[in-house]
Amino acid sequence: MNAQRTPRRSRQRGLSFIGVIFIGLMAVAAFAIGGQSIPIWLEYQAITKAMNKAKIESTVPGVRAAFDRAAAIDNISSVKGQDLEVTKRGDKVVVSVNYAREIPLAGPAYLVYRFQAQTD
Repeated sequence: MNAQRTPRRSRQRGLSFIGVIFIGLMAVAAFAIGGQSIPIWLEYQAITKAMNKAKIESTVPGVRAAFDRAAAIDNISSVKGQDLEVTKRGDKVVVSVNYAREIPLAGPAYLVYRFQAQTD
């Protein structure tokens, strides 16, 4: 008895070449944006640290000068001492700042980070 074998067609699984290219482009875009975003977040952390150091001073010019010294050490370029808003709540000095950073994406498209920081 000679049984005829019929080939089974199993459904192929996986990505097509176009799918691999698309996923690769998305991964490259994510890494490019992430690579440009990390220094911005690190600078934000440095700004909040410098503001907390500067709030020890008792006068507005003293707070701004202390921030500028810390900014020179930590290489902060987005915010200067004159950009700080210094107020007093009772006996405490409160330092706050608002600023924005942009990452150019393509053509007229930008990714904008808006930061608002305040000491306690």
